Amino acid sequence: MARKYFGTDGIRGTVGEFPITADFVMKLGWAAGRVLAEETEGRRMVILGKDTRVSGYMFESALQAGLIASGVDVGLLGPMPTPAIAYLTRTFQAMAGIVISASHNPYYDNGIKFFSADGFKLNDSIEERIEQMIDHEFVTEPSEELGRAFRVTDAAGRYIEYCKSTLPRGLTLKGKKIVLDCAHGATYHIAPKVFEELGATTKVIGAEPNGRNINHERGATNTLALQSAVVDEEADMGIAFDGDGDRVQFVDKSGNKVDGDQLLYIIATHMYDKGELTGVVGTLMSNFGLEKAMLDRGIKFYRANVGDRYVIEAMKNFDYPLGGESSGHIICKQYGTTGDGIVAALQVLAGLNQMGSTLEAALSELKNYPQVLINVPVAKQITKIDNPKIHEAVDAAEKDLGTKGRVLLRPSGTEPLVRVMVEGDDAAMVESLANTIADTVREALC
Repeated sequence: MARKYFGTDGIRGTVGEFPITADFVMKLGWAAGRVLAEETEGRRMVILGKDTRVSGYMFESALQAGLIASGVDVGLLGPMPTPAIAYLTRTFQAMAGIVISASHNPYYDNGIKFFSADGFKLNDSIEERIEQMIDHEFVTEPSEELGRAFRVTDAAGRYIEYCKSTLPRGLTLKGKKIVLDCAHGATYHIAPKVFEELGATTKVIGAEPNGRNINHERGATNTLALQSAVVDEEADMGIAFDGDGDRVQFVDKSGNKVDGDQLLYIIATHMYDKGELTGVVGTLMSNFGLEKAMLDRGIKFYRANVGDRYVIEAMKNFDYPLGGESSGHIICKQYGTTGDGIVAALQVLAGLNQMGSTLEAALSELKNYPQVLINVPVAKQITKIDNPKIHEAVDAAEKDLGTKGRVLLRPSGTEPLVRVMVEGDDAAMVESLANTIADTVREALC
């Protein structure tokens, strides 16, 4: 069934442009409340959190009004990381969790995404039913059936303790100097406490949200400030989260960026050495070097479509305990149901501790292939590419690369972008081919 509103990660867009408007979001809350209540026995309650965007206040009120009108109680969490909402949905035994966030996007975008009662993303059939309900007339329940709103005052403390509990008993971060970059986002009041309470000495940047600076020159999507800070502070490492806290990137003590593929390698190696790893799920964007390193160790590796939703689906299908993306979405099945930047960072640190290793040493055997990714803005968001000139450019590049590289071309599921990725053993050729394809996309679709 074709989707009208939901994309690969909820509903997302520019604030003030349909469907990211207050009136639509209120109707969405009402429709979701009606559909989810039909699936639930007992208390009809959802929990609702957001990141630090200025528009979050507006959409929080709109969702709250729609949910209450449908007869559903609402637990208000305030600014909280997306994975915290997935976790708290389970611990509160809520029928769903709702996140107001556009993740790594700039502040003028926002979105709504849902978690089911078990902490996983809503399945397709529920999203389709919500879309159908949106087309119905808005009807407010009788006063005696209206929902109630309440503030969850201990949400941050609960999640902080949960994050700390994912480290092995007795392991602390004493003696580690770590620079944290919270992207002026939802981890700003969570991550520093987690790492400090575990004994680390921290320097914190990107922790002064003003509603308009989320992800701006900070965080997992822009690590330049973190790289400089790690060198200036002579820290052991840096850790960057994105605006809603479901992505993580590291920086080593020399200021070099360490991406999600490399972090996944460290966690996988640690789990394999403990006999806890049956296989790893990556994506079509995962570096071939990661796949080769896994296979060389005898670890099964599967490439899912891009998006943590598809990574999690594959983890379920193959019963693999670990999966992730180059972008830093890392899912540790033992600890959570979605990508969790803080928890993933702690698992990296646990692995380094177990191996008695530094970041640099732990990655010495991982040989990444040169890879160029170019995000090409296009006139409008698309779901597939059927332009013959673009296909000709891709075919020509694949012929040049032969068996020593690959090309991946895909539209973004959340933004008007086409992502061009070229990978191979010759860095100069990879860069040239990627630029040629990107230029062709610009000419054809802009």
